[in-house]
Amino acid sequence: MQKRKLGNSNLEVSAIGLGCMGMSVGNGPAGDKQEMISFIRAAVERGVTFFDTAQVYGPFTNEELVGEALAPFQDQVVIGTKFGHDFGPDGKQPPKGLNSRPEYIKRIVEGSLTRLRVETTDLFYQHRVDPNVPIEEVAGAVKELIQEGKVKHFGLDENIGAVAIGLMSDDLGEIESAASKITVQGARYPEELERMTGL
Repeated sequence: MQKRKLGNSNLEVSAIGLGCMGMSVGNGPAGDKQEMISFIRAAVERGVTFFDTAQVYGPFTNEELVGEALAPFQDQVVIGTKFGHDFGPDGKQPPKGLNSRPEYIKRIVEGSLTRLRVETTDLFYQHRVDPNVPIEEVAGAVKELIQEGKVKHFGLDENIGAVAIGLMSDDLGEIESAASKITVQGARYPEELERMTGL
């Protein structure tokens, strides 16, 4: 399996990653848990090292699935998860819009770490831009989580034109060029997920 580095971060991942959302939500009923665990582990055996999930997938059940499946391989894989939806005061309600306030990010990361069965998440993305919170404040909160050892790398959503911190203008040009050649069919996210998040 070929490898890729994300931006200038030296975070190396397999050229092919596995997005895990559809195993729990969005493509009809959730897959059988044991079958999905076997599928994820088979991907590791074939050289896949990059796995993507998010708090909102389920919500929360996809992180739990990925955490259980990858627990034996933590030193071999990179797990990216995403934040940015508001799950209420205790962080457990169905999402009600967006929330990237620094204090909320610092609180909500704890649930992701528990569900993923890790002490540090490899890549922490902002899932949706919160128009009420300047990106500098979001980045500052994640920087503190990096300093505390809870996050290794910070990623930004495609809606603000970047994949990961540290991309150079040449990198962005290559991404834009490649993206312009992709034929998109259907919605960006399944209708069920769009309804659930209100976005």
